[in-house]
Amino acid sequence: MSFINYASREINCKIVYYGPGLCGKTTNLQYVYQKTAPDAKGKMISLATETERTLFFDFLPLALGEIRGFKTRFHLYTVPGQVFYDASRKLILKGVDGVVFVADSQEERMDANLESLENLRYNLKEQGYDLDKIPFVVQYNKRDLPSAVSLEELQRELNPTKVPEFEACATTGEGVFETLKAVAKLILIDLKQGK
Repeated sequence: MSFINYASREINCKIVYYGPGLCGKTTNLQYVYQKTAPDAKGKMISLATETERTLFFDFLPLALGEIRGFKTRFHLYTVPGQVFYDASRKLILKGVDGVVFVADSQEERMDANLESLENLRYNLKEQGYDLDKIPFVVQYNKRDLPSAVSLEELQRELNPTKVPEFEACATTGEGVFETLKAVAKLILIDLKQGK
């Protein structure tokens, strides 16, 4: 649920990176943060407890233009990967405008991907959202690893509804901005349509 700041003439939108533990959510955010101009971003904040970490920052992508005279500021969040941090995941999803599901392409992580995707669908439903009706993209991360399964298998298992999808290697940045731009574009379309 985007928030409009009339004083600064900004529309604030929340993007959540969701996925299993160690799939590359944090690496995605760190890459975006490093490559974003200092004057277009806020501070990166890491909320760390003994057992989990949540990362977030906001930025103003100047290239995306304005909507009715308002600039769009995106707030990027990661959720803790492990399922037993479900309360934190639910809290972070509150007010979400778009979701990036980061899947780990390694064969041994397929069950964790499926579990996390099901958990995402469930947690969104509890917040009153439907995954099939909000801006949503899938990123297949770690495509550079030898144990990566075929793209066809990932698509079949993790993207049956055929939302926009991207191959990525977050450590090198491959596919990172393409993924972010795609979800941001879907959010802007929703805003323009008044959803």
